[in-house]
Amino acid sequence: MSQTQPTEPVIWLKREVPGVKRTTVPTLTAVETEPSTECPNCHALITNTALILNQYVCPECDHHLTMTARQRLEWFLSSVETELGQEFITGNPLNFIDSKPYPERMKEAQNKTGESEGLVVMAGKLKHLDIIACAFDFRFMGGSMGSVVGDRFVQAAEKALTENKPLVCFAASGGARMQEGLLSLMQMARTSAAIERLRLAGVPYVVILTNPVYGGVTASLAMLGDIHIAEPKAMIGFAGKRVIEQTVREVLGEPFQRAEFLLEKGTVDMVVHRHELINTTHRILAKLTKSAV
Repeated sequence: MSQTQPTEPVIWLKREVPGVKRTTVPTLTAVETEPSTECPNCHALITNTALILNQYVCPECDHHLTMTARQRLEWFLSSVETELGQEFITGNPLNFIDSKPYPERMKEAQNKTGESEGLVVMAGKLKHLDIIACAFDFRFMGGSMGSVVGDRFVQAAEKALTENKPLVCFAASGGARMQEGLLSLMQMARTSAAIERLRLAGVPYVVILTNPVYGGVTASLAMLGDIHIAEPKAMIGFAGKRVIEQTVREVLGEPFQRAEFLLEKGTVDMVVHRHELINTTHRILAKLTKSAV
């Protein structure tokens, strides 16, 4: 009978213990730790702080990002004295219903933007000049012009006329508000009449065209200024590009309806970078009002 060889006992203490690896925590960049915004043009990630400091212009590709109406005015004005037009409240005169009732759409827009309507009006100073300034908020139902938008603009124009202060309008709109039908289209005539009274009295009215401006706003208050300034590459027109292409059966390439194209055709007076917009507008208004620069 063969004798079984004893197996060598396993000494666990001699077993090789794998080394402990230290994992280093990567250092997070400012973009990863701060709230950031992606540039819609070059897709660069920009911290909101950097975006504000650079006046909502992409530091990578120089694309002009959208600003809200309130951001526009608070940036543009050196100081704000008062806000106008808050007493105007939108009704539902036509009992309009598409996929949703009009009051429900209004409520959604108000909750989304924190604004009561698509136009914000403020009285304040542009450097040393007293002015009235208004701005459309494209987030609010596409910056569409309804009765309250017309009310606020007319009130701004009448205040500018009464107090002999220049009126500046930042236009950004898709046009008239369909939920108010003919009442919305009437605002084109109302705002145009208010601007004509400014012209007859010699009160300056400057329009700053931002991206985009279309429809009934282009056909009225946005193209009746004494001076028309556009931001770079802003889309400006009456009918949209696709609508025109379907009508004329031709493909319209770049830079059709861009600010630079309209400058060549004489529709706008100048295209101004946002960084130069305050100084340029102030210089124009100082000349028009014969004030010291």
